[in-house]
Amino acid sequence: MIGAGVVTLALLSYSIAIITEQRKTIITKKILTFLTIGVFLDITATICMIIGSQNTPFTFHGFIGYLGLIAMIIDMSLIWKSYFKNGLNSIVNKGLHRYSLIAYIWWVIVYITGSLLIAIK
Repeated sequence: MIGAGVVTLALLSYSIAIITEQRKTIITKKILTFLTIGVFLDITATICMIIGSQNTPFTFHGFIGYLGLIAMIIDMSLIWKSYFKNGLNSIVNKGLHRYSLIAYIWWVIVYITGSLLIAIK
């Protein structure tokens, strides 16, 4: 249950970061902060869910969840790299802008499928 609560906080944090990035197309402190917090919350939630689950960590949902987490870690890394290279208020290039949206959508799909799996049980 703790993992479910923490992953919901990760969803909130990711949503603030990605929606802001998609609307402004620039790197801001707000985006860096919320994206980084989201990744750390997601890692924490994943660990909690692995510890609390009676299943093996290598289920289908686990696999797509790990891919979603990796996608968001890559997104965070690329945005931080762009920040260090170009500074705050720099324009996010089109490739990173698109990748952020795709990674976020993938992550939200994983979140929804996880919620549905819990609801079905």
